[in-house]
Amino acid sequence: MIGLSYAAVPLYRLYCQATGLGGTAVAGHDSSVVEHMSPIKERVLKVAFNADTHASIQWNFRPQQSEIYVVPGETALAFYRAKNPTDKPIIGISTYNVVPFEAGQYFNKIQCFCFEEQRLNPHEEVDMPVFFYIDPEFDSDPRMARVDTITLSYTFFEAKEGQRLPLPGYSYQPQ
Repeated sequence: MIGLSYAAVPLYRLYCQATGLGGTAVAGHDSSVVEHMSPIKERVLKVAFNADTHASIQWNFRPQQSEIYVVPGETALAFYRAKNPTDKPIIGISTYNVVPFEAGQYFNKIQCFCFEEQRLNPHEEVDMPVFFYIDPEFDSDPRMARVDTITLSYTFFEAKEGQRLPLPGYSYQPQ
């Protein structure tokens, strides 16, 4: 029962990425779709960016732009900056969500730094890109009719080196 509870977090994350539940941007989309999208020029959306760090990590983390304007069906590029102000290397890992939550199913990331370990050496500073688009179907969803701002929010946590998350059907035995 304890093992199943511990595995619930990564399983829930995978489920949210697949369905857009809980403001999680949909993962696993076909990026070739981008070539054939038709932008909805009449529907301009503001995408605001937020950055947080958990108390466990001593990084400085912030978006390089507070907001950008996009239209559904066009790609956009934004950057976040992270700095390790300490005298020791730190490995971080980020999670994200999209607000309003219902917009998460239309927010598609082509490239991002989320859920991947990022190692910053002492006093190192890096720029991290997020390449995304809002699905053109956003415009035809009646629930999105009054939505004109979407917020993309990242939170970085410290990842312990060698720490492994349990995967379903896999039993990790330390050696």
